[in-house]
Amino acid sequence: MNKRILTVAFVALATLAFAGCGKSNAKASKNATDAAPNSKIVAVGSTALQPLAEQAAEQYKSSNHGANITIQGGGSGAGLSQVATGAVTIGNSDVFAQQQKGINSKKLVDHQVAVVGIAPIANKDAGVKNLSRKQLVGIFTGRYTNWQQVGGKKQAIVLINRTQGSGTRTTFEDLALKTSQVKNAQEQDSNGTVYQMVKKTPGAISYIAFSYLKPDVQALSLNGIAPTEKNVTTNNWPVWAYEHMYTKGAPKPAVVKFIKYLQSKHIQQTLIPKMGYIPVTRMQVARTADGKIEEVNQPVTK
Repeated sequence: MNKRILTVAFVALATLAFAGCGKSNAKASKNATDAAPNSKIVAVGSTALQPLAEQAAEQYKSSNHGANITIQGGGSGAGLSQVATGAVTIGNSDVFAQQQKGINSKKLVDHQVAVVGIAPIANKDAGVKNLSRKQLVGIFTGRYTNWQQVGGKKQAIVLINRTQGSGTRTTFEDLALKTSQVKNAQEQDSNGTVYQMVKKTPGAISYIAFSYLKPDVQALSLNGIAPTEKNVTTNNWPVWAYEHMYTKGAPKPAVVKFIKYLQSKHIQQTLIPKMGYIPVTRMQVARTADGKIEEVNQPVTK
């Protein structure tokens, strides 16, 4: 299992174990556990993680009567900044806290709940299904302005970007474009809005999380490699990110219980794949905060 996942589990277990030490502490722990379902949890941030967090919260609340959980978007930057100040319980993010300027990552605890792939998408009428990486960079930096220049129809290219602070944007620029010096274009604050705009706007191109992909937009392959779960697990499709739930310090029992629910075998094997995310345990590689790729969970060859 990924070393970071083990670390997260250890922190959570250590927190609960500490609460259980001593006779009076045992009583306090019991009261805290009993009150856990009624403790308010507010998770803010990544719109890529938002659909999974919302669905998991609904399922969790239905089986834990009285649970009070609110899930909101706003982008990874907002999630990290708000959890760092203690304004919210959980900061949802597509990027490591170390990647976000102005965030003291040492005060935050990382809980990884899934992996999400990110794909460039185009309006289906553009007439393109595959681009070279050079062509993709050329489009987003303004070198190419018509789909005909990259093998498509004679139609103007309409760029749609995500706002600054978006984890999806950071991941796409770092791993697909390898540059943040992109052409000025309209910006949208959520994966869902981007999907709708690309679907309805002739000539449009942007990028969204796999969890938002639908047949009425064209997911673009890069250098002949398709944006699929299988390709993400081996890093053949390198445009992917962990879905992080950050807490300020060790989480309280109610928060531990909810996060462990998302990390449970049941959710990892059912809800996460169903909604277009990838369980961390299916990954054959791991990525560190500084972008290094490490091999993990490699199958045994005979």
